[in-house]
Amino acid sequence: MIYRCLMLLSRIVCCLPHSALLVLGRGAGVLYYKFIKKQRERAVQQMMECLGMPEDEARKTVRASFINLATNVFEILYMPHLNKKNFHKYIEIDHLERMKDALAEGHGVVVLTGHVGTWEWLSAAFTLSDLPVTAIAKPQPNEQYTRVLNDLRATINVEIFSRGTSELLAAARALRHGKILGFLADQDAGPGGAFIDFLGKTASTPMGPAVFSRKFNAPVLPAFILRKPDGTHKVVIGEAMRYEDHGDTDKDLYDFTVRMTRILEGIIKENPTQWLWFQKRWNTPPEQKHVKHHTVKAEEEQP
Repeated sequence: MIYRCLMLLSRIVCCLPHSALLVLGRGAGVLYYKFIKKQRERAVQQMMECLGMPEDEARKTVRASFINLATNVFEILYMPHLNKKNFHKYIEIDHLERMKDALAEGHGVVVLTGHVGTWEWLSAAFTLSDLPVTAIAKPQPNEQYTRVLNDLRATINVEIFSRGTSELLAAARALRHGKILGFLADQDAGPGGAFIDFLGKTASTPMGPAVFSRKFNAPVLPAFILRKPDGTHKVVIGEAMRYEDHGDTDKDLYDFTVRMTRILEGIIKENPTQWLWFQKRWNTPPEQKHVKHHTVKAEEEQP
């Protein structure tokens, strides 16, 4: 029932102009901010701690982030409307040549990104530019939500592999075949992650981008999609980053993950209204960490 309702809503939303989505998103975001107290207060507290904001400013910023998130939801439902002819109306891409040059090396490209802006549209920007895109994503708690998301992603030709499953083998093959493999690297990685300072607090950080980059000699390109003041989007693609082998695999993977984490931090600090401040990013305390050597070996064996 949930699946059918959301797919019906998607068909309805696709009949609207993009400007209507901005209006709907603003209304839904304001309501979300007012009535979802638990997530609102967590977001405010985390923003105050991480950015040193006074409470009044943090609440205004979190309110704006909730509006952005609600608009994201409508834009995700709008993805079947996107095509090669119209996506430039909504998405500007900066330095696409960096992605094309990296793909031309023939080792695939690991894309470092996060829950910033309308992150699902980042994939659309690449696939509608005729680039092969796959991504590793965490399944939703409700299977029907996962099915909806994957079916909407399929409309923009994105192949999804579920994190923590045997599908990582297929993700490895995709990278080996020269495709883009995207990682949302701003989520809690549990006891097996690398414990790194993130926005002023120690957080368990996914090592997948570093591990895949090392294993397949693939460049890592930071790429984020940011909402512009007029409600459209700009994709920013950073310069290629590469795994550096200094003889200590565990330390080299850790150091590379630190470098990538600093880039994520910078994007979030520059665009605080466009990140999910209520997510449980610091959910795993450092005392729960596994021995780093075992963590790296386990992740290396997955592909």
